[in-house]
Amino acid sequence: MAARPTWKGFLKVSLVTIPVRVYPATESAATISFNQLHEECQTRIQQKKWCPSCEREITSAEIVKGYEFEKGRWVVVAEDDIAKVKTESTKVINLVQFASDDEIDPMYVDKAYYLAPEGPMAGDAYAVMRDGMKGKAGIGKVAIHGREYLVAVKPHKQGLVMYTLHHAAEIRTIDQIDELREVRGKVSAAEAKLAQQVIASYEGPLDLKSYTDEYQAGLRSIIDAKIAGEEFVAPKEDAAPKVIDLMEALRRSLDQVSAGRKPAAKVSDAKAEPAVRAVGPKAVARKRKAS
Repeated sequence: MAARPTWKGFLKVSLVTIPVRVYPATESAATISFNQLHEECQTRIQQKKWCPSCEREITSAEIVKGYEFEKGRWVVVAEDDIAKVKTESTKVINLVQFASDDEIDPMYVDKAYYLAPEGPMAGDAYAVMRDGMKGKAGIGKVAIHGREYLVAVKPHKQGLVMYTLHHAAEIRTIDQIDELREVRGKVSAAEAKLAQQVIASYEGPLDLKSYTDEYQAGLRSIIDAKIAGEEFVAPKEDAAPKVIDLMEALRRSLDQVSAGRKPAAKVSDAKAEPAVRAVGPKAVARKRKAS
């Protein structure tokens, strides 16, 4: 199925205005979803709209949007009222600032969208601005799905990608996490060196396509077995790994690599080498907490 645009408008850089369409860059349909059924007859449950004051079911045509400005007091806001909001961002993505693309903290990134030129006349200007923005990200705003977002636009292969960003007020600071306040600020040189050597042994060219969603695959296996009238036998769970001395775990990890064995990267390998799993940050944190 061809992708459908989520938003249509203009990308503006100074006096350059380019008609564009916005397309979601991610696909949620790949995730298995479930419906609620009545266990007795396996009929899909209906979510009815019920008014407790009138004590009756109401239709969608009878529903309006309301804002509670005081406890129990509402002001009704009609679609015509919402349409009166005429900010620039409803039709124009105006890039008002540019910065190096590596200045954007990934913590702020929400969703990704592709920007595509609308019509052949817009293609040339689009290509020129794409190449002119190499290594840069333009910051602006767009109103989409009934909300105004802060966005960053940057080149991506033959096109432009737009990221909706969280506002600073939405980001929790790291000092709000109590457990992290107790983490050591510095470690010994010997610990750091061993950890760096272990990490270096895992380095390699990054290919995210090689990683699959094993949880979704497991759900699919169970569903397929049930459709076929077969019983799905769950794999036996491995025993919890033994938590051992951190430095010893790091040394054994290096010994494993030097012996030519592939470093443990899957849960299925944990039974053979439980000590290696103990070197992960979560395992170390659990050990410190327990002590």
